[in-house]
Amino acid sequence: MRKVPFYRPCVGEEEIAEVVATLRGGWLTTGPRTKQFEGEFAAYLGQRHAVAVNSCTAALHLALEAIGVQAGDGVVVPTMTFAATAEVVRYFQAHPILVDCREEDFNLDVADAERRIVAEQGKGRRVLAIIPVHYGGQIGDVAGVQDLARRHGLRIVEDAAHCCPAHFWESRKQKAESRNLKPGAGDLKPEKGEVQEEGVWRSVGWGADISCYSFYANKTITTGEGGMACTGNDAYAERMRIMSLHGISKDAWKRYTGEGSWYYEILAPGFKYNMTDIAAAIGIHQVRKADRLHRRRTDLAAAYQQRLGGIEEIILPKQLPGRIHSWHLYPIRLRLDRLSIDRGEFIRRLSERGIGSSVHWLPLHMHPYYREMYGYKPEDFPVAARLYPELVTLPLFPDMEEGDVDAVCQAVVEGIMRG
Repeated sequence: MRKVPFYRPCVGEEEIAEVVATLRGGWLTTGPRTKQFEGEFAAYLGQRHAVAVNSCTAALHLALEAIGVQAGDGVVVPTMTFAATAEVVRYFQAHPILVDCREEDFNLDVADAERRIVAEQGKGRRVLAIIPVHYGGQIGDVAGVQDLARRHGLRIVEDAAHCCPAHFWESRKQKAESRNLKPGAGDLKPEKGEVQEEGVWRSVGWGADISCYSFYANKTITTGEGGMACTGNDAYAERMRIMSLHGISKDAWKRYTGEGSWYYEILAPGFKYNMTDIAAAIGIHQVRKADRLHRRRTDLAAAYQQRLGGIEEIILPKQLPGRIHSWHLYPIRLRLDRLSIDRGEFIRRLSERGIGSSVHWLPLHMHPYYREMYGYKPEDFPVAARLYPELVTLPLFPDMEEGDVDAVCQAVVEGIMRG
């Protein structure tokens, strides 16, 4: 029986050699390799500033602090997301305004967001920001979010934890204003043979005030643990950089190297969110191979589509028009009305055959904390509540082989067909 884990990191000899060189070089914490990683990551996405931190959660926290979130404020957050997206709002004693998702891509429903924003504003609450999450690597309704933000005066902080790389097609008719990219950066040509109205491909993060990325072990590129906050706003970048290391005016590299000075000042009570050079050593080579890793993920997703496409008992994910999916996740939906088993039994059958899987996610409004804090009921977010029992995420990682895909697909078919 061929066993396939849910995920296995794709780390090569280049990363290992860079880490060893870092260890031998004697500088382990934030230093030259972190700066190099920031520069290469910013260039890769066409961003002006990139601030390396120790997690995407840290990046989101710093982003909200930089834009000025205060106690009592409202911040729009999808209910279909990981805990970090909302918990960083609660760090400020602010309130996540949870929003339902769209069935076609599990991303934030802009129309539902507007209804809930208006309701909160009617209660006298200041709604300051929106945090769209690009579920599984499928970019959401960027134009809709940007329009909503303009009309309601919101800052946009993108949770792009799943999206390196991912792109969307921006029609010239949208006339979206870039607030975070250098002129011309992020422009891509359509794929050969792709018919598009006049416009341009944009990288994830285009048009956001700040975009945040994850380098956790199972992400599209990894540093083991790590994250990045990107922005085109000089003041935001400087604030996040200072607050990421205790509010200190200089990092250790500037204080302790020969060209530095021991003297520093505390400008604000900050956090301990800096990335180490050990982690950055991995990231430098991960970002250099990001396109190759993405091509492999795309090929694996296509293999799943081909092998599982004719099974009526499941619904497969798809790449929406005008999107280039990162394929961080491959979530299928079980058509429970056509099955005699529930998701728990299906997952048990996969495990029985040595196949790892996961569920992304229990919607936030169904977790005890948010349910009890805000009095939510499952039906308050009907689309998320209906989709949640159907979702199962299958293995997808660049080192998978064709035989691994075959083993997963065979287990899926047998799990469905077996009584």
